[in-house]
Amino acid sequence: MKVCIPVNNNNGHESEVCRHFGSAPFFMIADTDSTTCSAIANNNAHHAHGMCQPLKALAGLDFDCIIVGGIGMGALMKLQNSGVQVFLSREEGTVKQALDAIKNGSLEKVTPDNACAGHGH
Repeated sequence: MKVCIPVNNNNGHESEVCRHFGSAPFFMIADTDSTTCSAIANNNAHHAHGMCQPLKALAGLDFDCIIVGGIGMGALMKLQNSGVQVFLSREEGTVKQALDAIKNGSLEKVTPDNACAGHGH
């Protein structure tokens, strides 16, 4: 399975999961089967609050789901309306930890009830 994870840095599996989806400096595309991963710069990281364009930032990338540390309602709705499943990683952690969590089924899906409501969450 290919997973997209917004991250703070480009350190492969040790990259830190970003707490803010839309403003993540990078998106890590990781494959749970082959354990490969590659970072893509988020050229849409600098936007006004509420103006995140996740599909623009992720255009052309091949992945099955997204694991986020936090995501706003607007970005969540845009992704879900495009058929993308979004999972919440509540733990501060790394790409490796997020991949382990998705593989063992311990992540919950993001819903309007657990989406961020501004940068104060």
